[in-house]
Amino acid sequence: MIKEYKRRDEFDELGVLAGKIWREHYTPLIGSEQVAYMLDKFQSAEVMFRQITEEGYRYYGIFHEETLAGYCAVKPCKDDASIFLSKLYVALKFRGLGLGKRLLEHAIDECNLPGEVTVWLTVNKGNATTIAVYRKLGFHIADEIVTDIGNGFVMDDYKMEKKIIRSATYDRSLY
Repeated sequence: MIKEYKRRDEFDELGVLAGKIWREHYTPLIGSEQVAYMLDKFQSAEVMFRQITEEGYRYYGIFHEETLAGYCAVKPCKDDASIFLSKLYVALKFRGLGLGKRLLEHAIDECNLPGEVTVWLTVNKGNATTIAVYRKLGFHIADEIVTDIGNGFVMDDYKMEKKIIRSATYDRSLY
């Protein structure tokens, strides 16, 4: 089951899952101090709720046997026919089940942008496993981005993107 998150009280469970995933996955990549900083700045329930109410983001959670297994956030931009995949995370014990792919497909479909659409994201350059997953899903590296996020931390990322073409008779096999 996939659920769209819209109410402030719903985001508490996403914040808890984000903390678990980030501490487990990102601590070896960027260290515990930066993980704590980024959880507070980008992954807290308050920040996620503000993104949907003020910035046009949409959040979705995916469940496996009634347990929240992962979540994603997208920001559709009709002006340039793009979709920013801001977040896509699946808890370690649920990886390899195709949940991330299903969640991504659902979120893109819900954006309802017709024609040629560019889906793009940023991923830590050291996150080889995730980069390989995105490549398998048809994304390619389009650019390198270093972003100062404050408190002495930077995000050293690749920008990855893929183009999809959607018509009025949208076909999921294009993913």
